[in-house]
Amino acid sequence: MKKRLLSLILYCCFSTSLLANNDQLQLTFGIVPQQSAKTLAAKWGPVLHRWSEESGIQLKFITAKNIPTFEQRLLGGKYDLAYMNPYHYVVYHQESGYRAMAKEKDKLLQGIIVVHKDSDINDLEDLQNVDMAFPAPASFAATIIPLAHLAKRHIRITTTFVYSHDSVYLNVAKGFFKAGGGVMRTLENRPKEVQDELRVVWKSDGFTPHAIASHPRVTKATREKLLSALERLQNDETFVKLLQTLNLNPFVRAESNEWDNIKKLKDLGISGHLGLPLQVN
Repeated sequence: MKKRLLSLILYCCFSTSLLANNDQLQLTFGIVPQQSAKTLAAKWGPVLHRWSEESGIQLKFITAKNIPTFEQRLLGGKYDLAYMNPYHYVVYHQESGYRAMAKEKDKLLQGIIVVHKDSDINDLEDLQNVDMAFPAPASFAATIIPLAHLAKRHIRITTTFVYSHDSVYLNVAKGFFKAGGGVMRTLENRPKEVQDELRVVWKSDGFTPHAIASHPRVTKATREKLLSALERLQNDETFVKLLQTLNLNPFVRAESNEWDNIKKLKDLGISGHLGLPLQVN
């Protein structure tokens, strides 16, 4: 009887310890919903799985139904790790303590404005009084930067938010809107039949790309383990090919000051956007 009791106690202690370890080694990874959840899961899932294998830390894919919901979750610190746009990073580094870990190597983020291939719109001035589609109010390169440039040129438009990059491209391709904002990477991720219906009429300057960032509850040791694994995976042909399905370059270590060029927003007359507390002084 004593032996059975001892065995039961040891089993419970082992199970509790194992559960604690599993909890410690499983981290949620939030992906900004530039595309549908199904598309993101299909492409990001294998990337996170391979990174999990290499690091020994389980990374759980999570996204949100739309970008505003994603922003609220960042504000509440709901994700252990997150892939977010540059504007989001500056805001939620301040508000929620997210700290940069990595960015794409040799890549700058450019906003674009697209029109239908047969449109008579050829430059920004042709957009005067046009109905335009954008992903979400705080989409950095796809919304904030194009709107700022239009405002600077005193070009008045009607703005509609359709909650994802994919929706922008589809709506413009089908003629529901005459133009829309996006970024080259997500446009190139669309099916060829959608891309063939669109034409890029404007590109922005380049900015530091999206950040992979961690919440303050993620320990320094865990961050280092993940970053070391990510560095090893730069030379992993399978992993690099998985990133290519997302039109992403390999990731490299990054520090918060690499997003200081977002201060260019001030030159465009932006010191904050729709209530988000971006400080660019």
